[in-house]
Amino acid sequence: MRQHPLTGVTVIDLGQIYNGPYCGFMLAMAGANVIKVEPPGGEHLRRRGVVGGAALPFAMLNSNKRFVTLNLKTERGRQILKDMVRKADVLLENFSPGAMDRLGVGYEALRQENPRLIYAQGSGFGRSGPNRDYPAMDLTVQAIAGIMSVTGFPDRPPVKAGVALCDFFGGVHLYAALVTALFERERTGQGRLVEVSMQEAVYASLGSNLGLWYGSGGKAPPRTGNFHGGLAEAPYNVYPTRDGYIAVICVGENQWHALLKAMDRMDLKDDPRFANLKARVTHIADVDATVSEFTQRFDKEPLFQLLIKHRVPCAPVRDLTDVVNDPHMHERRALEWIEHPLLGRVVLPNSPLRFEGVEPPAIRPSGELGCDNAAIYGDWLGIPEAEIEKLVREQVI
Repeated sequence: MRQHPLTGVTVIDLGQIYNGPYCGFMLAMAGANVIKVEPPGGEHLRRRGVVGGAALPFAMLNSNKRFVTLNLKTERGRQILKDMVRKADVLLENFSPGAMDRLGVGYEALRQENPRLIYAQGSGFGRSGPNRDYPAMDLTVQAIAGIMSVTGFPDRPPVKAGVALCDFFGGVHLYAALVTALFERERTGQGRLVEVSMQEAVYASLGSNLGLWYGSGGKAPPRTGNFHGGLAEAPYNVYPTRDGYIAVICVGENQWHALLKAMDRMDLKDDPRFANLKARVTHIADVDATVSEFTQRFDKEPLFQLLIKHRVPCAPVRDLTDVVNDPHMHERRALEWIEHPLLGRVVLPNSPLRFEGVEPPAIRPSGELGCDNAAIYGDWLGIPEAEIEKLVREQVI
């Protein structure tokens, strides 16, 4: 049985909210020993748990980690972090740029303790540039990155995407940068700093919209609602059914003809309005009226099965109850029901990264604040029990 690829790699995870913790989650699920370091009051996402179901995201992003507390505003706390770094391979953080330097434990200080250290930093706008110090939350990055300007309908104000895509795009790219640096270290023996800006991580996702902008000579394009972001595909929309909606897209003539066959409308194959992609985009209102007239005669699930039978790219618009209970996701162990010690029975995600030769790891639920202090500081770092008790009294841990 092969091991997971990052078995033997130790990560000090100072991540908070979504960006850093998701990177740390993927590292843990790839086999790394991830030690999550939180301030004595817990990181921000844990503290949100007092509001409704806000504790679930913390559980989703912190499986398979170990949990310690450490007050980096104390000299002893900073020294303990340096002791940990000497035994670690990676330090991961997504504080505001410069925050760790102001504490005296930034990259330049920590590389002196361990020249092989990979120091991975996620931020909103990067370590340099005029926007470096702007406060960065997913909402503000969506606004400044152009995501909101292209989301929504043309006759309504811009809206944010329904998910925290900037945080998670940033976390995924940070994982990529970090693992790339680990690969380099295997060849050179040298560590390095890697960084990912959330704004830069989402820019490429604007590709279709930028195509529309470029094609219009640089004019700000209108929001396209559920149309293709570059207004370069038709049909491409969400269409009504008797019990909800279904998304349908046809890329190329073969898929358009497959849809016509499913609709029993092959008489439209030679209609000049629909003869090719350019004609369909020009007559997009006619395309959508034709498709909608067909879809609204069906319930969405039978319609989905009919269109899939004809190899038409489509999907029912599902709600979160449907998604959480998705048989496909559960069969692949992408989602699993877990008895969480703090939350009870919940569905948690496994890693979307799969490695041949090993099964996805069993999910070890996130633990209480500081639950591994004794194991990490005592067994791993070798701090005597009496000193650990002193650290608690002095509010270092």
